[in-house]
Amino acid sequence: MRIGIRRAYDQPADGDGYRVLVDRLWPRGVRKDALAYDLWAKDVAPTDGLRTWWNHRPEDFAEFARRYRAQLKDSDALAALVEDLRGRPAVTLLYSARDTEHNQAVVLAEVLSERLGDGPGAS
Repeated sequence: MRIGIRRAYDQPADGDGYRVLVDRLWPRGVRKDALAYDLWAKDVAPTDGLRTWWNHRPEDFAEFARRYRAQLKDSDALAALVEDLRGRPAVTLLYSARDTEHNQAVVLAEVLSERLGDGPGAS
């Protein structure tokens, strides 16, 4: 399975496959009928407390990623998402943060790759 990452504000691309919004909050300024998405998986997004703590500071990204992975470790929402994605040829995780390198979709894509058997630590 190919797992892509794209900002929610970007236009869909050929090959995006199944599009999953992974923000807890709806993207600011986007009408719900204007976003091309298949699933809003807000329960796999970082908790409000973690999101507030991090505040998208790149220097804290490694610690954010560690805490977010811990949050996801026994998550029923993540388990359900993994089952939903299993067997799909492509999925694109949508996020609204401005920083394309330091955001929860980057971490979640790694976790999903591991869980789906496509990356290190697959189980």
